[in-house]
Amino acid sequence: MDATSMSATDQKPLISVEDLHVRFATPKGEVHAVRGVSFDLGRERLGIVGESGSGKSQTGRALLRLTAGNGSIDAKRMDFEGLDLMKADKKTMRQIRGSRISMIMQDPKYSLNPVMTVGAQIAESCRQHEAVSKQEAKKRALAMLETVRIREAEKVYDLYPHQVSGGMGQRIMIAMMLITNPQVMIADEPTSALDVTVQMQVLALLDDMVRERGMGLVLISHDLHLVSSFCDRVLVMYGGRIMESLDAKKLHEAKHPYTQGLLSCLPRMDASHEDLPVLKRDPAWLTEGGL
Repeated sequence: MDATSMSATDQKPLISVEDLHVRFATPKGEVHAVRGVSFDLGRERLGIVGESGSGKSQTGRALLRLTAGNGSIDAKRMDFEGLDLMKADKKTMRQIRGSRISMIMQDPKYSLNPVMTVGAQIAESCRQHEAVSKQEAKKRALAMLETVRIREAEKVYDLYPHQVSGGMGQRIMIAMMLITNPQVMIADEPTSALDVTVQMQVLALLDDMVRERGMGLVLISHDLHLVSSFCDRVLVMYGGRIMESLDAKKLHEAKHPYTQGLLSCLPRMDASHEDLPVLKRDPAWLTEGGL
């Protein structure tokens, strides 16, 4: 493992989270989405995996204080390079979002403005966080389109979101998030809407960004194969709790029965199953947590 993919314990963390809770008020009562999550993020690729509803996306959103209006965040500590994110005011959080911590959403067609060209949106992201001219912002946007390996950047700059493919749209989203040179990138299912070939291209691009820029990356996913091959460390979540934290390359050596159950449900070319494996859940996991 090289210097840019060291574990968070080998260096001063970019982000430290201790006892994070996220709750939502609903007509049917309170929903406790994240329950006592703690972790550190260094200049590494950290994967957060789990089933839908496990709390992984809400954990990522909480770092940027982007929880929905009916939600509340509480934590003993949620620090970003010495800054207490729990105590930061709205102005400070606006300065941090997109500039120092960026987030890539799952599907670009829901995140890009349909009535603005993609180039104008990237340039706007630049101007929101830096005092630069329109000409300089466009120059940087074109350079960033080339950085994310988009050919004919000048042509793509003037296209609208509906005129680009899913893979290109995701690269445009990455360009928009990277143009401010953030220290941390949160990628929420960034490849789930893409075919396998494009997935690998997007992941290779993110990997290059982490290595070349020394960023910290949080990859939120339900794909265990993906995180085991791409990430440095993995947090496995269930019911809002972290069940297990382990080296991504040792995911197959997982000790917690939940992680083992997820792994056993994965299809394998070298094995046959008469019956489809079913994950058995233990209610005690919600109160006892992980190993």
